Amino acid sequence: MKLCEGSSLYLQDSCVLQVWSALIPAAFVFFLCLGYASVPPPLIRLFNFLKSPFSEYITLEEAEALDASLEPAQVQDAKPWAPTWRTTALTSIAVIETLAWLGMGIYMVSKNVDGRVGTHFEPILVSISWLFLSLAPILRSKATPRWDLLCLYSIHFAVSIFSVGKVLYYHNVHGSPFPGTLAFVATVADLAGIVAALVLVLQMPTAFPSKAVKKEDIGMTVSPEDYSSLWRWITFHWMYPLISRGMRRSLSEAEVWNLSPVMQSRPIFIKFNALQGSVFRRIWKANSRDLLLDFIGTYISVICNYLGPFFLKRILDSIQDGSKERIHQAYIYALLAFLAQVARAEADVQHLWCSRRASTRIDSELMAAIYAKTLKRKDFSGAVQNGTSEEGKDESKTGKDDEDDKGPASAGKIANLMSHGTGSTGEKIAMFFSVVYTMYAAPFELIIAIVFLYNLLGISAFAGIVLLLLVSPLNKLFIGRTVRIRRGLLIARDKRLSILNELLGAIKLIKFFAWEHKWIERIMEARQKEIQWLIKSRITSIMLSLSLRTIPILVPLVSFFTYVMLGNELTVSVAFTVPTPFIAELNALLTLYRRPMNTIPSIVLNVLTIKLDFKRFGAYLEEEEVSNQVSSLNKVAGSRFSDVAEGLGIVDGTFSWNGTEETEQGEDNLNGQGKKKDAGTAGASPAPDSPRAGSTKAGARFQLQDINIMIPEGKLTLVTGPTASGKTALLTALLGEMTRLSGRVIMSKDTTRIDSDGLMHTISYAAQTPWLRHQSIRDNILFGYPYEERRYEDVLDACALKPDLDVLEDGDLTEIGARGISLSGGQKARVALARAIYARTKYVLLDDPLSAVDSHTARHLFEMVLKGPLLRNRTVVLVTHHVELVLPGTDYVIYMSEGRIETQGSVEELRERGMLDDVAREGIVNEDVDERVITQEKTEEDLAVEVLGADTSKGEVEKKKPRKLVEDEHRAVGAVKWSTYRTYLKASSYWTWATVMVLVLLMEIWVDAYGSGPEDMSHLPLCSRTGLAVAEPFIHHSSTVLPLRAWCAYTSRLPSAQNHPLFYVEVYAAIGLALMVINLASRAVEVTGALRASRLLFRQLLASIARATMRWHDVTPQGRMLNRFSQDMTAVDSQVSSSVQDVNTSLAGLLASVVTISVIFPAFLVPACALGLMYRFVSTRYLNISRELRRMESNSFSPVFSGFGELLEGIVTVRAFSAEQRFLDELHGRIDSYIKMGYTIWMTNRWLLLNFEILGAGVVLFATLFSLSGLVSAGVAGICITSAMDFTMNVYWVCRFWTEMELDLNSVERVAEYLDLPQEAPAIIESNRPPAYWPSSSSGHALLSVEDLVIKYAPELPPVLRGVSLQLVARERVGLLGRTGSGKSTLAMSILRFVDPASGRILIDGIDISTIGVHDLRSRITYIPQDATLFSGTLRDNLDPFNEHSNEECLDVLYRVRMISKATEGSQESTSSQSRAPSIQEVTRATTTVEEAMSSTSAGIPSTKDGISLEMQISAGGLSLSQGQRQLVALARALLRRSSVIILDEATSSIGLAADKQIQETIRQEFKDSLLLTVAHRLKTVIDYDRLIILDNGRIAEFDTPYNLIQKEDGVFRRMCLKSGSFLELEGLAKAKAECC
Repeated sequence: MKLCEGSSLYLQDSCVLQVWSALIPAAFVFFLCLGYASVPPPLIRLFNFLKSPFSEYITLEEAEALDASLEPAQVQDAKPWAPTWRTTALTSIAVIETLAWLGMGIYMVSKNVDGRVGTHFEPILVSISWLFLSLAPILRSKATPRWDLLCLYSIHFAVSIFSVGKVLYYHNVHGSPFPGTLAFVATVADLAGIVAALVLVLQMPTAFPSKAVKKEDIGMTVSPEDYSSLWRWITFHWMYPLISRGMRRSLSEAEVWNLSPVMQSRPIFIKFNALQGSVFRRIWKANSRDLLLDFIGTYISVICNYLGPFFLKRILDSIQDGSKERIHQAYIYALLAFLAQVARAEADVQHLWCSRRASTRIDSELMAAIYAKTLKRKDFSGAVQNGTSEEGKDESKTGKDDEDDKGPASAGKIANLMSHGTGSTGEKIAMFFSVVYTMYAAPFELIIAIVFLYNLLGISAFAGIVLLLLVSPLNKLFIGRTVRIRRGLLIARDKRLSILNELLGAIKLIKFFAWEHKWIERIMEARQKEIQWLIKSRITSIMLSLSLRTIPILVPLVSFFTYVMLGNELTVSVAFTVPTPFIAELNALLTLYRRPMNTIPSIVLNVLTIKLDFKRFGAYLEEEEVSNQVSSLNKVAGSRFSDVAEGLGIVDGTFSWNGTEETEQGEDNLNGQGKKKDAGTAGASPAPDSPRAGSTKAGARFQLQDINIMIPEGKLTLVTGPTASGKTALLTALLGEMTRLSGRVIMSKDTTRIDSDGLMHTISYAAQTPWLRHQSIRDNILFGYPYEERRYEDVLDACALKPDLDVLEDGDLTEIGARGISLSGGQKARVALARAIYARTKYVLLDDPLSAVDSHTARHLFEMVLKGPLLRNRTVVLVTHHVELVLPGTDYVIYMSEGRIETQGSVEELRERGMLDDVAREGIVNEDVDERVITQEKTEEDLAVEVLGADTSKGEVEKKKPRKLVEDEHRAVGAVKWSTYRTYLKASSYWTWATVMVLVLLMEIWVDAYGSGPEDMSHLPLCSRTGLAVAEPFIHHSSTVLPLRAWCAYTSRLPSAQNHPLFYVEVYAAIGLALMVINLASRAVEVTGALRASRLLFRQLLASIARATMRWHDVTPQGRMLNRFSQDMTAVDSQVSSSVQDVNTSLAGLLASVVTISVIFPAFLVPACALGLMYRFVSTRYLNISRELRRMESNSFSPVFSGFGELLEGIVTVRAFSAEQRFLDELHGRIDSYIKMGYTIWMTNRWLLLNFEILGAGVVLFATLFSLSGLVSAGVAGICITSAMDFTMNVYWVCRFWTEMELDLNSVERVAEYLDLPQEAPAIIESNRPPAYWPSSSSGHALLSVEDLVIKYAPELPPVLRGVSLQLVARERVGLLGRTGSGKSTLAMSILRFVDPASGRILIDGIDISTIGVHDLRSRITYIPQDATLFSGTLRDNLDPFNEHSNEECLDVLYRVRMISKATEGSQESTSSQSRAPSIQEVTRATTTVEEAMSSTSAGIPSTKDGISLEMQISAGGLSLSQGQRQLVALARALLRRSSVIILDEATSSIGLAADKQIQETIRQEFKDSLLLTVAHRLKTVIDYDRLIILDNGRIAEFDTPYNLIQKEDGVFRRMCLKSGSFLELEGLAKAKAECC
């Protein structure tokens, strides 16, 4: 039995239509019901397998629970039920529909209406689907939308609309009568019911907030993305409240919604970290659902996109036909084209949302993965980077592993991984997944394009495809070259960032030595190598672009040629739908055809480059990690190490610093299989006690050998020994931070394990170089532990910090800046010590905390800390040279020598064996300046950073919010200022952009004049007699009749397409090639200007920062500066010029489109103006908020970058305290603050895309309906429709590109902000340069004169120095004494012009230093700071960075500071005499092999057996040497300069006391021809000086010879000596000095 007797399956028959309209919803219900049926297990497994990639990576409830560290059940409310009224309404509608359709079916069957079975069963089948809809809301009630109901309602809606349209079509075309009144009412009621049901479903919320989310916060601080209604989610209207708010005012960071819990860093990283496999596999597992939905949405978008030209061709065919039926069909096609474009817009916005969500998650996951890896990775900060750079390699060499990936990652490479900007590794990987849809969209589009071409051109289409295959090897060549260039570019960028890191980290030392210009040149050399790679990259990009543009020209050209030669003629419909190679003005299919052809080579390129990025990222994640003993992140909660003995110690241990060859070989032997992860214990101290690297031969590197110790529980253990003997290395090994070559470390850290004394079974640690965070003093001491007021106060008292805090306006809430920049060396050491003892830890490791404080404070620390109640019952290991001071409280002593334990035992045992006196002799306590004798006042350091701003000496100080040392990063508001545009245009040259504009306009005029190729032929029918006759009625009322007649008069003289078809193919080719040449020239000019801007802006930025005042550097985090040099400069290199070019091109395209419409279709200008207003309404809202969001995004990344740099410096301390998880949690918050800005930008972009697409679809629909009015011919109709398409697309791209340009110019804005920093005085004043011999020690007058000097750090602040006057003569040795804050450092800094006088003056050798340049001044004076800083390179590079001295001179100064022996000096002189002197740039040359075993002579001076050589490699920061060794190098550097004025600032505080005695003797002998001004704490250091200056509160309290001062009754200096306990000895030394002189 047939359903429709006498009918086929064609849809023209009404019965067939009715059957299909009933079968579709019924079939859908049938398949839904199958889900409730019993299914065989194999099918279930298959279904689950296919479903698994579509499952949620993390549910909303799970994310909310993980974010709150709770179980999902604890945050999830009871399952919400649908409101009763909604369920009742949906059920009522469905029941009414069911009864109505069922009644109609029964009636039709009983009356045998129409006589066909299909007609009878249609209402019955429909009633079945409505029955399902009536039962579903009751049986499975849900408060959130049910997708099955939504789909079924949508099907019914489409069927109902189709039925109404069918009636209208048959009535208008065939004259069929309308149905009766009852049928009409029933149809309207049916449609109304369906719409009502759809509205109810679309208003349902997509999710409900749990108990962890306050409902009132949704839309304020919580994103409504998860909780909005389905309709708002589909239309992206959930973004509009934020967009509207951003339109009214400038948003703050707090007003931007937080990320959805399923997007926040912490929950997604917890899940991501639990996954196994490679980085790519983990990314796929974590984001498969979004990527697959992106895949599906992309294909829907592609199909809908090609429906546009598909329907366009049929509309034009219908207009040409002109029959009534075809015209009505054209109306249907127009409506379908509109719906297709709306569907495409929705598919686009949804699949792009999925891809962006995946990309954002990946970005967050990778940043957190880098940070988490750094928390577990060995500390290679002191390792010398081996391997040669690839910068000099031939880029043609392939197939070998990158040298850059061998060995530990450098600081520059890590910064590049963590940084975010175009070109950075993490950003490239994340962005790849945001555009991954092109990988499967482009081939699909190309297949469809080929099908269209074949349908239009027949076999001729394949001629172009064959050509495409023939030229593919050319693209392969360019792509391979691009990948190689990117590898070189990344390496060059890593190198540049590493050098920048060194510059910014040591900017103070560089200014001391007036090396700014030389370091600028050094960095610019690295930058030039990067620019060279950029040039290669741009040239290759242009060549690839040329290839990509040539191929789309040649392919259709060959196809047209073949098509014409086969005797075919181009008709109107073909001309308007055949793909051509130019801009979108040609027709719709042009863009669709060009995109896949241009995209496919780019896809291959992206895949190859992203493979390199994955390799770099994977290499870092695979680097060696510390063991589970060390890292708390590797431990399972509550786990115990049953195989680790109790206590703290080492058994048969041999250790090496990380990054050495012995490390790798030893670990391979230790583990058997050479695994890199969890091998032994690893890491390196940030301030090592012995050299880590100095040669390439295996026995030459420092090792701890034959270590057998067990630290006594609950006692104080003393570790001592000469400089570079391995004291710090021993502590590092106990922490598990050295690589274990043999033996084992006994250590077990468990923060959950508390003993009877309330102590955690873990470690606290105070490093030799104090590591402090950019926080308040209190936060640094608490270090994340709970605040216990009584214990905290006891710690402050014990560490002698209360007097320091009393003079600070904000007390312990004072912000101390990065690295504790606002504190003195002693204050930093005591804050770090306070942190170590405040934590309730069982084990306390202290690395030389007494060296940076005076003797009185040292004794206080010994009595109150080491012997006090805070360390009672705690196991303490103390490294110090102050043996006599701490020996009375010591229970166990370890004496180190040459990396071995020479002596160890309890104090009683060593005393019985007669060895205690030898150990004690190593640390005879020198008496130091008592900084408490003088009344406490404000410190000049505090004034320098404007911490003190109010007078606290009298009256009560009003409690207020603590001042911020570092202000929040500046953020511009409003539109990008013209000054920013001018900065970039000027840097890239105005001529560049003037030339580009001319070329772009020339290209657009050329396209417009010649109709862009084959359009010439499409105009010919219009200019024929028939065409003019058809067009005349319309054109007569327009202003284009004369131009059109002129154009037709010209084209009528051209040969006809029928008689001379090849003529137009040749014209087409000529136009295409001309446009290609113009475009190539435009790109070349643009690239030239961009590279010029990159060079100029980078140099200006570098010079501005390098020459900025130290005050600015002190209050500006290094992360902000690095962010400018990495993220912002990368954008300037790669994005800004392209954005400006895109704006130029889109504006020219819009102009051409308007001109074309004005000439050909001027009536469209009226709706175009209205459309422009609507576009403006949408685009201004998008522009305002996206611009502010981009600025906030740039600012919010600086804390991420700064925090990461902070972690790299203090990773050993963080791991010692088992604080890794807390630091990781802090990072999650910073990542969320950064990521939410970028994610919100893209969500506003999706809102813009959807609105623009729907507006554009509406305009095209209007233009199409106007074309169907019968007033125009097919040719004009085609122009009308394509002009509407072009106009809408051009408006969209102008808005989009303009916004992108403003967003990219944010980087220029941020760079320009740092071009106007407060600068120091000019480096050189050409009109007033001092003579070459200045300053001269032979002058008869005073060498240094200070006259009534008053120094203020700011006009509104009180003076730091008050009327200081003094005169120092040549060759005089003068000591500068005073408490911390008395003005010592300020006086020394003022001599170097780090701050200019408010009044008074300083003269050196008769010249007022304020009248000469700071370079001329500082280059003639040597300043040796307390914290000696070294740079990466060789030892010679650090002594003589710019090759100004011979090797013999360098070796001589090393001998004088006792770093090498005389025999070693002679052997190296003979070795190096035949070689040229090295330079700082040659950091990769071969090193001279040396043995680095430091021994101690009878005098206690370190010497070298084979030893330290000039070619010894030094790591960045000098971390491959101990702190004492670094100070010796700094002293040698000063000797080499041979300045007439030398200032020493506590330069020997970290050298052993016996060694210091010999060093002081060297200073007396070697600096005898110089004026020596020493700032020292040790009285014995300066007791034999010529004169002493005692400063008090910025004034000179005393100034005379040591003997006169010590004899002065009630004198300050005399009281210091009396307090020292060595008065008689000091008096004798002063008297001897007075008598001998």
